[in-house]
Amino acid sequence: MSRPPLRVVIADDERMVRTALRVILDAEAGLEVVGEAATGAEAVSLVRSLAPDVVLMDVRMPEIDGIRATEQILATMPEPPRIVVVTTFENDDYVYDALRAGASGFLLKRADPDELIGAVRLVARGDSLLFPAAVRSLAAAHAAAAPPALPAWAARLTDREADVLRLMATGLSNHEMSEHLGVGPQTVKTHVAAVLAKTGSRDRTQAVIAAYEGGFLMKRT
Repeated sequence: MSRPPLRVVIADDERMVRTALRVILDAEAGLEVVGEAATGAEAVSLVRSLAPDVVLMDVRMPEIDGIRATEQILATMPEPPRIVVVTTFENDDYVYDALRAGASGFLLKRADPDELIGAVRLVARGDSLLFPAAVRSLAAAHAAAAPPALPAWAARLTDREADVLRLMATGLSNHEMSEHLGVGPQTVKTHVAAVLAKTGSRDRTQAVIAAYEGGFLMKRT
């Protein structure tokens, strides 16, 4: 039995951008654009009513921006979709705030169709869309210059969980971490789940940001 298509909502205040994204996604087997929103408020309402799998969220929109829209969606839906923020340039402070709010990653508007499709599929299966160099640069600009001490959760990580967190920051998938560490994929999945729980993170992106901001990674990568 074939799987139902991944359902996507596009939120962007530019009609041409929404149209271009829809054309690319609807042409791909297994993906279906189920709605479009031109403002952050429309995006929140549409996502709540349609319950899509993935949302492509512009960070700068009228009424409420993509950051607040992301916060509202994640705070009010029991099973919220994965959200990918879309931006013009990767060093945008809005992007960092959206990632902290719970977005699963970000995508540049100049991304090619294969990158767009890959991003939707990646976050839909529970992974995070990380660009290590960009996240590291953004985190460095927001983290304390010299954190007085590592966060309390750092002491609760096992050595292997600490290794997994550092590998997560390099953008490796679970499969790639499995090969790097020489353990099974299920073992890696268990370690990732433990890292998320101990750092109080919704997903891998938030865990990596917490690790940078707390000084756990800034001193080691």
